[in-house]
Amino acid sequence: MKKSQSGFTLVEIAIVMVIIGLLLGGVLKGQELITNSKIKNAVNDLNGISAAFNAYTDRYRHMAGDDGPLATLTARGGPWLTVTQFGNNDGILTITAAQTFTGAGENDNFWQHLKAAGLITGNPADAGIAALPRNAFGGLTGVTAVGVTGMTGNVVCMSQIPGKAAAAIDNQLDDGLPTTGAIRATTGAVGANTPPGAAAPSYVETAVYTLCRNL
Repeated sequence: MKKSQSGFTLVEIAIVMVIIGLLLGGVLKGQELITNSKIKNAVNDLNGISAAFNAYTDRYRHMAGDDGPLATLTARGGPWLTVTQFGNNDGILTITAAQTFTGAGENDNFWQHLKAAGLITGNPADAGIAALPRNAFGGLTGVTAVGVTGMTGNVVCMSQIPGKAAAAIDNQLDDGLPTTGAIRATTGAVGANTPPGAAAPSYVETAVYTLCRNL
């Protein structure tokens, strides 16, 4: 007696291939949705921080980060009682490019003051690098006052932004170019919070960037 051989028919194989294709399409679509959500989050954060900075200046007649002395801040009561950092009221944010993601200079002051004022979320007692918010891509968000990437004035920067997302953020908020406009980008190192420096010549999808915007 011959044993009958079993196996998949062409129809069954075709059905399996269609199912695999649908699953792969769903995964890719889901990844795209996640990336778009992170881009939207980063854009909202950049807009929100800029609005909070200007609202603080209007409310207190001093810049967040430069405001002080400490007794003046804690006298406001409430969350201000946990603030530990204060500025010298010289009208300048004293933060170098190298200090953008370290919390040094008046950088952690900036975040403590905005949090205590209720203009952004977070614990006003956090100091140093712990005071810096994380952005949607896992990098840090910091500020600096020294002209970086050809920009002037105070800027807010986000590190570890993937190239595709960096280009999308620049397109939404500015001109889509890393060398001009209100959004500038510095090529960064993967997994590192690269301080802002020379502007990248163009966006490359496989690279990561530190993205900066004028406050």
